[in-house]
Amino acid sequence: MATHARRAPDAPTPGDGYVQSFARGLEVIRSFSAEASEQTLSEVAARSGLTRAGARRILLTLQTLGYVEGDGKLYRLTPRILDLGFAYLTSMPIWNLAEPVMERLADAVGESCSAAVLDGSDIVYVLRVHTHKIVSLNLNVGTRLPAYCTSLGRVLLAGLDDAEVKARLKASERRANTRHTATEPAEILARVQQVRRQGWALVNQELEEGLISIAAPVRSRAGAVIAALNVSGQANRTSATVMKEQLLPKLRAAADEVSSLLGRAGRG
Repeated sequence: MATHARRAPDAPTPGDGYVQSFARGLEVIRSFSAEASEQTLSEVAARSGLTRAGARRILLTLQTLGYVEGDGKLYRLTPRILDLGFAYLTSMPIWNLAEPVMERLADAVGESCSAAVLDGSDIVYVLRVHTHKIVSLNLNVGTRLPAYCTSLGRVLLAGLDDAEVKARLKASERRANTRHTATEPAEILARVQQVRRQGWALVNQELEEGLISIAAPVRSRAGAVIAALNVSGQANRTSATVMKEQLLPKLRAAADEVSSLLGRAGRG
């Protein structure tokens, strides 16, 4: 029997306006990933929690609309699926405003700079400015990472109250990515509370060995945390002390500038 689509912990309970077939279509799209870029009908059904017949109807619909292609055995997403993500990015002028600020920041500190928003218990990258230095993680617009072990995530969680933070941590699959990763909810909550007090977050090798990052919030005119900016680099090249003493002031100034631009643009 088909299962219900997964919902974010802060999503409303489905009511009379809930279109189940649409939700199932989104689950089929979400079943594709870097690890499952091509799937059989049976694999799509299993990963999306649908019957084979239900998955087949949705795949054929998506194929007719040009979002999926297949040879009758294997199915894959087409580049047209990017239209769905770009619709979000183009509807939010904040990222057009933020990009030149982030480019200047990346040039000034010599490290990659990213912007992300919170979605359930994950962060989603919405803008990224690369440097030529190599970091092993392949991070691009649309990449999702767990909030609990990332600097961007902790800044975004710090914008919530403790009860909401606990709910999102409970919904997150917390695992020790490295020997430095905090996985216990109480410990993570304490770190989020510290981020809330100091106004920034530094995460040292909790997501991946050798990766260090520092993040600051982007706020609306009302003061709500609506996004976060970070700079990241390699721990053997940029220490936590260097991050805090040399990079943090520039990062906070950039985040404040984006917040100010957002306010002048009349958003939030």
